[in-house]
Amino acid sequence: MAEEDDELLGERLLFLPDRHVRYFQRSLQALPEQCATLETSRLTIAFFALSGLDMLDSLHVLNKDEIIEWIYSLQVLPTEEKSNLSRCGFRGSSCLGLPFNPSKGHGIYHPYDSGHIAMTYTALCSLLILGDDLSLVNKDACLAGLRALQLPDGSFCAVPEGSENDMRFVYCASCICYILNDWSGMDVEKTIEYIRRSMTYENALGQGAGLEAHGGSTFCGIASLCLMGKLEDVFSERELNRIKRWCILRQQNGFQGRPNKPVDTCYSFWVGATLRLLNIFKYTNFEKNRNFILSTQDRLIGGFAKWPDSHPDALHAYFGICGLSLMGESGINEIHPALNVSLKTYKHLQQLHEAWKSKNCEKSSNHPQH
Repeated sequence: MAEEDDELLGERLLFLPDRHVRYFQRSLQALPEQCATLETSRLTIAFFALSGLDMLDSLHVLNKDEIIEWIYSLQVLPTEEKSNLSRCGFRGSSCLGLPFNPSKGHGIYHPYDSGHIAMTYTALCSLLILGDDLSLVNKDACLAGLRALQLPDGSFCAVPEGSENDMRFVYCASCICYILNDWSGMDVEKTIEYIRRSMTYENALGQGAGLEAHGGSTFCGIASLCLMGKLEDVFSERELNRIKRWCILRQQNGFQGRPNKPVDTCYSFWVGATLRLLNIFKYTNFEKNRNFILSTQDRLIGGFAKWPDSHPDALHAYFGICGLSLMGESGINEIHPALNVSLKTYKHLQQLHEAWKSKNCEKSSNHPQH
């Protein structure tokens, strides 16, 4: 009887990549009615699905050109007179009903149209995942829109009309600057100071100064500093050791986002990736973490849920895959923990950076200074 139970346990904890491929395919085509409220964030859901398929090495199931064209149609372009530069970036969906314009002309001014910082981040990542060269991204406009979102305390709003401002959007801003290879989109020193002020008495990062330490905001702050190449300049070795300790203590079987909270699939990435960036993920218990993640896997329709016996959703489906990737699960590509894309996509970005650098050098040599 005990042997039968062991066999059943082994079967129940089997990773089922084919089901997750189909789950992500469906997420790009149709979503259940209860997801209607997420319409303005459609681009982020698309990113979860695209990056999930990339992690599973299954992008071949997609019509990439069609999706690339759709993503570019969501770019808020500057008008001919450039009066809307502070509003540029990528919107989350075509919910405003503007004419389809996949970056083939000047933007059309609409008083309620603007980019969103998280959608700009996920748009750029999605284009990279699909192998695009970002040649149709209006980089100057994206950076101008990003600068307009930074507040005096160094944090960022999501939209120019004003919104919450916290560590999530600091991370999005850092990723945008890193991808575009241009840090003029933010005041880096102010951003660093905001991250420093967000360190709590618990020795981890909150969403802002004086707020509770949290696994997600700790990831966002640490990953941002890693993308800037400033982590060890900002935090001393002693401070980093304290952050490491706080993160290590978040493992129960899977990971929790805060002390005395239940474990949750997505924190296997948020906290796990932070530990990887701090070079101590190897000291976690892989088997317990893996077992928890797979206990939230939907064996029928694919995807992962927040908790066992719950409905899967695109976010937890993606971060469940990412959490398994950190542990080297067979059948999943390696992830770049700071940028939150596959290592393959990150290498594509590096090649683009080299190409842009060579192009700029050629321009400089063709226009010598007198």
